[in-house]
Amino acid sequence: MTFADLPALNASLNGASAVLLAAGYRNIRRKNIAAHRACMVAAFVASTLFLISYLVYHSRAGATPFRHRGWIRPAYFTILITHVILAAAILPLALVTLRRAWREQFDRHRRIARWTLPIWLYVSVTGVVIYVMLYHL
Repeated sequence: MTFADLPALNASLNGASAVLLAAGYRNIRRKNIAAHRACMVAAFVASTLFLISYLVYHSRAGATPFRHRGWIRPAYFTILITHVILAAAILPLALVTLRRAWREQFDRHRRIARWTLPIWLYVSVTGVVIYVMLYHL
């Protein structure tokens, strides 16, 4: 793996996080608590590895300009801006949500998880979309 592979790795980690989050949600709806816990911890690990890789890449590469014109440009920046704003919110939300589950404060955990899950899913999925728009359009 080279430095140039980090954007693809980042997208893969975001995609893995999204899949794990969806599986975790499915498992809790089916009352499979052990599988839910495993999926959510794995999603947190994938997102943590993403953040480390992202920071390493952008500390050296800087910003990646979006070079396309036309209707795709405002669509890209709308996705990017909402992604960045919600990404800033997801770390503290995820930490609080996980801490409440760890402490077995399940009523409080459920209340915040109802917000955390859709935001975290959005950030994970749009991370992949941004990668595709930057590197494969």
